[in-house]
This record gives sequence, C-alpha cells and structure tokens, in this order.
Amino acid sequence: QVQLVESGGDLVQPGGSLRLSCAASGFTFSRYVMSWHRQAPGKERELVATSTSALGTTNYPDSVKGRFTISRDNAKNTVYLQMNSLKPEDTAVYYCNARNYYNNYWGQGTQVTVSS
Repeated sequence: QVQLVESGGDLVQPGGSLRLSCAASGFTFSRYVMSWHRQAPGKERELVATSTSALGTTNYPDSVKGRFTISRDNAKNTVYLQMNSLKPEDTAVYYCNARNYYNNYWGQGTQVTVSS
C-alpha cells in the first residue's frame, strides 16, 4: 500500500522558518522523483520544489528560489522541505508527490499558515 504522509505544517510569523517532512512507504523511494507542491484557497496547485534521485538535482520556481530547499534521505524514505524567510503568500496546503514513468502518488497535505 502506497503512502505519503506529510507533517510539519504550522502557523508561523512572516520571516520565520518551517521544515516539512514527507514519509513514504509502499514503493521504491529511491527510484522516484520527489516534489513538493502547494495550493492556496482559490488558486491552482503549483510546484515549489523537485528532487531527482538519479542525478541529485533540485529545481525551484522563482517564487521560492533562495528561500526553500528540498532534500531527501533515501535510507529513511523521506523527503523534506526547508522553508525560510516565509511570507504571507506562502500560506497554502503543501503536498508531497512521488512520480516515475508509470506512477504518480500524492500525500494528503499539511497546512502552512504565515501570519502575524
């Protein structure tokens, strides 16, 4: 049974930091591209970070580049998202995603709220 379980979402003040975690099970984690996405109320889901396993590369959109860092621990089947210098516009539900050529899995999401 495939599972992606996100954790770490919270209420944080502008300028603060959070670290999200996504624990994976039920598939060969190291063979999947892992990514984080977010969806704010009334908006489409957007990609915020990607980590490939084979090449060890990461990618970010300009909106979070320099503030967010994705990392993965293939031994623990876990992917992380370190978020620094948070802004109110970062408020959203954050989702973990695992994909390869054949499959595409989603977690249930974790709420991040940036507000004073």
